[in-house]
Amino acid sequence: MNDTDPVLKLQKVENVLMLDKYGVKHTLGTFYLTETHFIFMEPNGKKKIWVLNTHVASAEKLPLLTSGSPLHIKCKNFFVVTFVIPKERDCYEAHLTLLRLSSPTRKKDLYCFHYKGINEGLTQEVGWNFFSIQDEFQRQGVPNEEWSLSYLNVNYELCETYPKYLYVPSSCSNTVLMGSAKFRSKGRLPVLTYLYSNNKASICRCSQPLSGFNARCLKDEQMLYNLLCTNPNSKYLYVVDTRPRINAMANRAAGKGYENENFYDNIKFQFFGIENIHVMRSSLAKLIELQKSTSMSMFLSGLESSGWLKHICAILETSWFIARNIINGISVVVHCSDGWDRTAQVCSLAALMLDPFYRTIHGFQVLIEKDWLAFGHKFNDRCGFITVDSKELAPIFTQFIDSTYQLLQQFPYMFQFNEQYLITLHDHVHSCQFGTFIENCEKDRQSLKLSERTYSLWGYMAQHINEFINPLYSNSQYKEETSRILKPKLAPQNIVLWRGLYFRFENGVHPRESCDDFLLTINNHINSLEDHVKFLTKRINSIGQLNSTNNMEIMSPNKYKLNNECVKESLKEQLAILTSNIDGKSKMELRQLIIELNAISLEWKSSRNMSECKCGTTFDAFNIKYHCWSCGNVLCQRCMGINRVLEGYSTQHAIPTCKFCSQKSTAVTPITP
Repeated sequence: MNDTDPVLKLQKVENVLMLDKYGVKHTLGTFYLTETHFIFMEPNGKKKIWVLNTHVASAEKLPLLTSGSPLHIKCKNFFVVTFVIPKERDCYEAHLTLLRLSSPTRKKDLYCFHYKGINEGLTQEVGWNFFSIQDEFQRQGVPNEEWSLSYLNVNYELCETYPKYLYVPSSCSNTVLMGSAKFRSKGRLPVLTYLYSNNKASICRCSQPLSGFNARCLKDEQMLYNLLCTNPNSKYLYVVDTRPRINAMANRAAGKGYENENFYDNIKFQFFGIENIHVMRSSLAKLIELQKSTSMSMFLSGLESSGWLKHICAILETSWFIARNIINGISVVVHCSDGWDRTAQVCSLAALMLDPFYRTIHGFQVLIEKDWLAFGHKFNDRCGFITVDSKELAPIFTQFIDSTYQLLQQFPYMFQFNEQYLITLHDHVHSCQFGTFIENCEKDRQSLKLSERTYSLWGYMAQHINEFINPLYSNSQYKEETSRILKPKLAPQNIVLWRGLYFRFENGVHPRESCDDFLLTINNHINSLEDHVKFLTKRINSIGQLNSTNNMEIMSPNKYKLNNECVKESLKEQLAILTSNIDGKSKMELRQLIIELNAISLEWKSSRNMSECKCGTTFDAFNIKYHCWSCGNVLCQRCMGINRVLEGYSTQHAIPTCKFCSQKSTAVTPITP
């Protein structure tokens, strides 16, 4: 990554065998190692697999085979592969190199500090200003009479893993706040995370109290009473402990535990059964092992043994309990052990069920920024960005994304974003390509100056927003429908295995083109045509020398159909006739109009039966299909250029174009979301 790093001793190995799990069709090719990726390519160049080194979760050198030395690689995006390398020495070098590059020991070696977004058309500052915690709480109606902004943590002295701006009951004195912080694990005192403006019920989050078997803290008791007083519509407050009761009781022996109802007035206590990080880590490992399944019975018994769907259901059940009480006007305080894993999951999901804003593309980013980044989910430790204790690894954020996917499947009209948005978000959290999720808390991110030194994931996603739109999302005509509360269906048959995330690299189990992909293509095509028509209308009407009769004839909406190339030909014929009958400036404007008419493709090629790009690359899970809005061709990512503003569109937004069209284009403008 820099000048002091050792040079890659191994950069290329030929005659490497990529094993097929069924033993039917092994693939021979060349294995490459770079500072950022490992690559496997067939001799004809059609099949190409590019994997970020930072996506490698583990690399294991297996016992020798007669054909060579196997290298087994598991990735954080759930790609699992075994390469058989002819020479054991080469396998050894590849193994050591992948271990070094996938999990560096120094933060400065992370990919985000070396990634340059110029080739993507990104600018470094875009995305970092998309979120402000003060703006988000103002949207919720805070500060107000009951809730105030506290500056006690502005230097992270009260709680170093909390955001600098905390919203607390107006009736709370600084003495109460500091006393409560001292009585809570890691200083994570109860503070506001979401206010339901309809009835003043609130979701507050914290960590477990340091209660042991019988300890108490009057200031912490006062803190919870003040939280209750912010909601005049309820006589009691719910305290939700997301842990199984036995786990919480075990923590009492270590001087921690849970609130004693004898000491806290007007609270109701509720345990839930969300397991700890060690159980979740083991569960995911068992789930990924299902990729080896070769029979139905093996697959079903393995799925049951993993317990993964049971855990997802438990998270949704807890989240709905919180949301249901908020709807009923009862405020809820949520904690687990330290308040940065299970607490983040259920607080954010409850808010997602309650607030339609969080179901938009921007709103979902705000939700993650608030409940996960600002409130200190330990992304470094849980995702293993650098070398950490393996016992700290856990798929906590993966479970949140999976739970969101369950809601998306149950309520497809209620989300502005699609499945691909969630998959992209999941993958880039682990890729370290962007600085957004680096470090464990807000304080550490600011000390690293990530907004000045790295690119933001939100900027990248804004550039590719056309890929993430859910075409089923109800628009403003159905505002009442999209504002509904989401009540998850928790029956066992409603919680589904997310094949598109955990098994996306399995050949032969996915459709050539999913319904979602098909609808997204249609939606983008319609948007392209509608924008083009608006542009043509403005341009033709701006040519003052044209008589009104000809102008109306050209723009008559009933004369042409927009789904056929004959539209373009008919318009060009009429414009050619008009051009021959006029002189001067109008003729120049008409000729320019003809050029602009040719800039946009009215017909897009169907991607259904496209098996490879024009460059020869085979389409698969590693090389997905893209449409060029200029020529309408279906291409791979490497043949797509930087999003550009094209002549022929009214909105002048940068749109997806291929490299071939970009080279022809005279008007080139990088995207500025």
